[in-house]
Amino acid sequence: MELGAVSVSVEDADAGTDAERALFGEPGMPIEHTAWAHSRLNALFIDEVSAREALSILALQDFFESSRAVGVTPVPEQDWVRITQSQFAPVPVTDSFFIVPTWCEPPPTAKQIIRLDPGLAFGTGTHPTTFMCLKWIASQSQQGLALGRTLDYGCGSGILAIAAKKFGASSADGVDIDSAAVTASIANALANDVELQLGLPDLAAGTYDTVLANILASPLKVLAPLLCGHVATGGRLVLAGILERQTEELQQAYAHYLRLHVLDTMDGWVLMGT
Repeated sequence: MELGAVSVSVEDADAGTDAERALFGEPGMPIEHTAWAHSRLNALFIDEVSAREALSILALQDFFESSRAVGVTPVPEQDWVRITQSQFAPVPVTDSFFIVPTWCEPPPTAKQIIRLDPGLAFGTGTHPTTFMCLKWIASQSQQGLALGRTLDYGCGSGILAIAAKKFGASSADGVDIDSAAVTASIANALANDVELQLGLPDLAAGTYDTVLANILASPLKVLAPLLCGHVATGGRLVLAGILERQTEELQQAYAHYLRLHVLDTMDGWVLMGT
């Protein structure tokens, strides 16, 4: 950036090979790996002269000794909106349940869809934590189990509350500490023609038959008494945003209130619940 790059990104140089490795971590928690074995750095410059000048300066630095320049390539003018949209295809949660961007046609096998575009709030169905929650919601319907009154705590895009309502929840509330997430959830609920109660955390009131919280392990531990207090007698609590290595500490944090079990695992993440 000091050499005039307008953007810089770093990616796993071994991506797509057997050596590819995911990096996981969250604030306040020790990180197992802080970097990939090999990294590729991409920098965009306003013109080729600036790019080559930056590369010549980098080549003289001591820290560049173990690196190599892959090359300087011009970026052609393109329809970036269309290119970005093309990267997002319908996401199959089950054989008949898909998350579909508004610019895509639903697959022929889709019996249930959620229309959702990438936006300001977390939750488009592609991340393992969201995917496992959606899969669990769909499975309840497949098993003939009622979701009842449902709370999505930390709703992000509102995707879990929307899914709950589409799969038979009698009502669904979604709350988030981020007002932008609430705004995004309202827009997504309208786009999917579902009625939700959405707002800041104070909106959550009373007990619920199903409580969903897809956040991160650290806030989930802090929120244990609050979330468990919202679970009705005989209700279900489902938690996500938890790494496999955090399973035991979550179980300990909730042991005073209820017993958590691992419901699903995916790419180093776990879904926990009662």
